[in-house]
Amino acid sequence: MQDELIRADQSRSPEDRPRSERSRTDCPVLLSSRLVMRAPHEEDIDALAHLANNANIATMVSRMPHPYTAKDAADFVRRAKVGEIGKCVYAITRMENGEFMGCCGLEPQADEKTLEMGYWLGEPYWNKGYTTEAAHALIDMAFRTRDIDQIDARCRVTNIASRRVIQKCGFQLQGSGMVGSLALGGMVPVEWYRLDRKTWVSLRSWGDMR
Repeated sequence: MQDELIRADQSRSPEDRPRSERSRTDCPVLLSSRLVMRAPHEEDIDALAHLANNANIATMVSRMPHPYTAKDAADFVRRAKVGEIGKCVYAITRMENGEFMGCCGLEPQADEKTLEMGYWLGEPYWNKGYTTEAAHALIDMAFRTRDIDQIDARCRVTNIASRRVIQKCGFQLQGSGMVGSLALGGMVPVEWYRLDRKTWVSLRSWGDMR
């Protein structure tokens, strides 16, 4: 009976399988010229807690608490592993030495044809093009492997660097609104951007966008 159950589960489509199993098989390791993007590991907890415990980051990311402790980091890794946080959550690491630098991910939206992209990078790695490089890899994977029409991204109106990343990736401004900030304990104004599949196809030569 156990063998039959295993065979039956393996025969199901990816979308019919439990989320934790889908998260392992649907989110491949991503490589770019300088980065390796893979699932968060327990070994990342210390670096994650150190980098994320920064008000300059937490106040720009809606669901990051501040202060950010090792307990928060361990809980994040656990939730990412079982698929409780979005569809694909990646640790952004440096290819040359495996150094943990930050996180990015994709979260399905209610219409099932839209994903929302989120990301953050530790402050020591800012202004070096790493975030744009990670976003390009994530976007390419999403459009190539998912039956989606568009990807959304949001940033605080005061976050000039994040807006620049979003625009470099070809997203177009759709509007503005308010979202909750866990670190600030209230609502903050954000801009909403969208990249549709047609635009992505026309901009697939990312080198022209940098």
